[in-house]
Parts: sequence; C-alpha cells; structure tokens
Amino acid sequence: MSDIIHLLPDSVANQIAAGEVIQRPASVIKELVENAIDAEAKEVHVLVTDAGKTSIQVIDDGKGMSETDARLAFERHATSKIREASDLFALRTMGFRGEALASIAAVAEVELKTRLADEELGTRLVIAGSKVESQEAVSCPKGSNFSVKNLFFNVPARRKFLKANSTELSNILAEFERIALVHPDVAFYLYSNDSELFNLPVMPLRQRIMAVFGKKLNQQLLSVEVDTTLVRISGYVAKPETARKKGAHQYFFVNGRYMRHPYFHKAVMDAFEHLIPVGEQISYFIYFEVDPANIDVNIHPTKTEIKFENEQAIWQILSAAVKESLGKFSAVPSIDFDTDGLPDIPAFEEVRPVEPPQVHYNADFNPFKSSSSSYSSGSSYSRKPVEWEGLYAGLEKASRMNDDVTEPAPAVEEEVQAVVVPASPDAGASLPVSAGGQHWQFKGRYILTSVKSGLMLIDQHRAHVRVLFDRYMEQIRQKQGVAQGVLFPEIVQFPASEVAMLESIQDDLSAVGFELTSLGGGSYAINGVPAGIEGLNPVELVRNMVHTALEKGSDVKEEVQTLLALTLARAAAIVYGQVLSNEEMSALVDSLFACATPGYTPDGRSVLTTLKDEDLEKLFAKGLSPTL
Repeated sequence: MSDIIHLLPDSVANQIAAGEVIQRPASVIKELVENAIDAEAKEVHVLVTDAGKTSIQVIDDGKGMSETDARLAFERHATSKIREASDLFALRTMGFRGEALASIAAVAEVELKTRLADEELGTRLVIAGSKVESQEAVSCPKGSNFSVKNLFFNVPARRKFLKANSTELSNILAEFERIALVHPDVAFYLYSNDSELFNLPVMPLRQRIMAVFGKKLNQQLLSVEVDTTLVRISGYVAKPETARKKGAHQYFFVNGRYMRHPYFHKAVMDAFEHLIPVGEQISYFIYFEVDPANIDVNIHPTKTEIKFENEQAIWQILSAAVKESLGKFSAVPSIDFDTDGLPDIPAFEEVRPVEPPQVHYNADFNPFKSSSSSYSSGSSYSRKPVEWEGLYAGLEKASRMNDDVTEPAPAVEEEVQAVVVPASPDAGASLPVSAGGQHWQFKGRYILTSVKSGLMLIDQHRAHVRVLFDRYMEQIRQKQGVAQGVLFPEIVQFPASEVAMLESIQDDLSAVGFELTSLGGGSYAINGVPAGIEGLNPVELVRNMVHTALEKGSDVKEEVQTLLALTLARAAAIVYGQVLSNEEMSALVDSLFACATPGYTPDGRSVLTTLKDEDLEKLFAKGLSPTL
C-alpha cells in the first residue's frame, strides 16, 4: 500500500492559517498597524478603498526593514518578537506569532516598500498568493509602506461572504479605535475613499477619547486610579446618569492590548448595581498594567482573549476602585452629617437636676378688649358700615329662571355605578365599560373580545407593534413617510464607526419620516420626526436604530429596513398599563385584523389567543356538584 500522508504546500498552509488570522479587511488593518507600533512608529496613516475590499494601505515612520528581513517577514512563523517559548510570558509587543504577514500574502496581492533609517535605498517587494513576483531596490522614505490589494482574490468563497461596504467599514473603524485609544502617544490618520475619517495627533489620553467619541463625553467621565503590587488600574468610567440600553463604549486594555473580559465587566457593573436601571449599560475605558508573566495572551488567534493568573484578586481591586471613584466624585447618594443650622441638643448630665420647662403667658390678655385710648386718640378713622343684604338683591329671581334645568349627577356617583356589577344579566349591558358590547380591557394589558368560537385575548402592546410595523414598512417601500417638523432641532453625535452605518440607512430613515442633516464631525441635526411618535426622545430613537443595525450586522437592504421599522414600532407602540376607551380598542382590533399576519409580531411573538367555548364549559364544569 502506498503512502498517503504528505506535507501541505506552504501556500495552502498559509491559506488555512489565514482563515483564523485574517477574517475580514479589519483584521488586515489590525495586524499591520500593530506591527507599525512594534516598530516604534510615531505616525501611522491608513488608507482604504471600498472598505478594504479593493485596497488597504498602511504607512508608518518606524524602524523599517533590511532587504533580507523584508523577504523573510512573509515566511510563516518568522518573527523578531520571540526566540524561545519562555519569551511568551514576557511579551511587551503586540505581535509575536509570525503568522500575520504570511496569511495576508496568501490571500491578497501585497506590495511592500521599506527602508532603514541609516540606509540610502530601500526595498520593494511584490507578493501575490504567497508567490514572490519581484524584489528590487527603490528610493522610499524611512519606515514601511504596505499596500494590500484585492483581498481574497484567490479564495472566492471567502470574498463572497464579505458583508456590505458600510458593515466592513464599521468593523475597520472599530479596530482602528481600539488601537488609537491605547496609544495616545502615536498619531493616527484614517482615510476612506480619499475622505478623511480620523485625524488624531499626539495628545493626552482623555483628549484622545474625546477626539474619537466626541467632546460631549468629557462631562461624563470620572477618573479611576489605583496602584497595587499585583496590578495598576487607570482609566475612566461614565457617570450613572449617562447609562443607556445600547451603544455604551466599553473597553478593557491590558499592557497596551485590547481585550474582552466578561468577568471584569461584571466587576464594573457590580459597582453600578443600584445606580442604573436593570438592563442598561455604562461606558468605561479601563487600562490594566500587569506583569507579563502573570497573563497569557496566546490562547486565541485574534489575541483578544487573555487569561489572568489572579483574576479574583484583580476583580476585587477593580470593583473597589470603581466604587471609590463614584464616591470621590459624588456620583452616589451619600449620608450628610452637616450640622449647620440644626438645633443644639445638649447631652444628658446626671448631676444636673431635671426641671420641667417653664411656660410664660400674659394673664391679662383679652382678645375682645377694645383698643387702648392712646391708639384711638391718635387716629379719628372710622369705617363705613357695609350693607351686605344689597349685594344679593335680584338673585332670587334669577334662581327661579333656572329651576327647569336638570342638574347633572355627580362624577363620583358615575364612577361608583361603573364599578358595581348588577345581579341580572340584562343590567350588565348598561355598564360604561361594555358600551357597544364588543371589547373589554383587563389590567391595562389585554383586550378581551367575543368571537364566534369563544373569548379572544389580545396583547395590546404587541398588537400595536404589529400594526405600526406594517405601516412603517409600507412607508419605506413607497417612500411616503410623513415627517413632522420640530421647532428646535435636536443634535445627535455619533463616533466615526457609527457614522458609516447611519449613512447607509439614512434613505430608509427618511422614508419613515426622519429628516437628518449632517453638521460635520459626526454631528447630525434632527429637523423632522415621523408623525405619531410624540413624547418620544428622537435622539435616543435614532441612536437605538443605528446600534440595532450595527449589532445585527445586516448587509441586506430588506433586513435593515425590517430592523428600522421594528425598532420604531416598539418605541411608538402603546405601553402596558395604558387605559383605552372602547373606541380606541375597536380601532386597534380592526387595524390588527387588517394586517396580513395578525397572530404574531414581526419577531415571532404571539399577539392573541382564543379560549374556546368548550374550554370555558370545562372550567365551569369542574365546580358542579356531584348530584348534577
């Protein structure tokens, strides 16, 4: 039998590795920018075309590479970061695996121009699909210039599953923000289709956070600072009043590396347990500095999941630091021991005899006694008597003219009559709640109506969501949304990663009835809102719709439209506990059964159920006596 085991070619092995390391254009930018930071670059320029599908260019002013290093860097497991396995536990650099450049070169066309600071000429290297096409000496500035074109050109299946440009650009911006937030000492610049999205010069950390997410965040941040032998924690947490259900900025960094850590997230949220409503999130930017020997970053190809040796101890330190920050800046209710202006209560002394309080009063005081002679002599004023009887003259005649007018019953009596249930079945038809004999409301939540097969129960909130969803979807399809202008436009601020998604769904927002005007810098003015959403916050409504589109990551136009209509319908629908009149219930029920699918909400929840006559008879039959 012939041998069947063989070694994979390097190109195939690199393509397999690229499936884990290079998942989308954002992964390419992450790896190249991190390499630039490891090369001690002070300025990093990132240029993308078509959200990275066509071209990605990363330019830095770092150390650069020699001719040999430039060629060897694209080999698999070639790295300058580590030499032996023990170096993994002393990492201070961003990259270490030596898989990034090899994976990128396996699935894209790569051009590299690099030069050392003390060399006159640099190196130009062209690689496509792990195959070196050319290598020559060129004149270029100090540092490295990576150009990645036609990502996944040789893997059509991977390129087919790339999402829409808006979604991929949002992913790029998210990765870019994570790197920019942890390196305020490096200048970053990002351009998309020749349009500048980020211009971040060297600045302090707090200024860098505001430059990324808007200056409005400056008034919301509270500093966190604690230094122990185990860990040093610094950063910022937002005030409790800024909590929101979606779109909170939550970032953890350890030794200059972004990470996800649900356990530490629980520590931060534990400090806000009784300060924010249940289900809402708070923004935070927490930076850890730990001995590299106490963490393991080599547990996931993306290097975003990190294992800590002393997680429980760090959890306690983090929670205490956040609580201390909230108390230091008076973000939590505190007990006031200020005694200024309070009565002085003397302490009890046994040596002093206890005496009852003395009451002093004037025994000669008489309120009915006339004024003193001295006062009366000083003034000769005398008040003219008033004949009050003359004011009521003619009122008796007027009262006789109104005797034939029937006096309405007091409102209290009507309310009492509405509550009392008559004993006879015929008298029940006169109850105000059953006017029309069609619909009843139960506990401000359900609508009860009689149908041919029995008794139908309708969830009023879900029914209204169903009706509004169909209405908004029809407006989006026909682009006939009714906009209601606002007297004072509302201003909403979005970070760059959310602006791309907002621009992609702006046509659908306009079709629903929103009128948004760009003010530059991620700010938008809300000049009009859909009719029928009075009382709702348009800023939070627009922000929630954008965040929902980001979370779902939908790149199909119909799916995005469905998300927008559903979010708006949920926000505008009547709430539980709202009392409806019989006319309102009738209109809601009629609108519900005019829908194509009245039985379910757009997300698949039941809207109504029916108690059949047979089931009702069985319920009452259980209470019959045995003799019947």
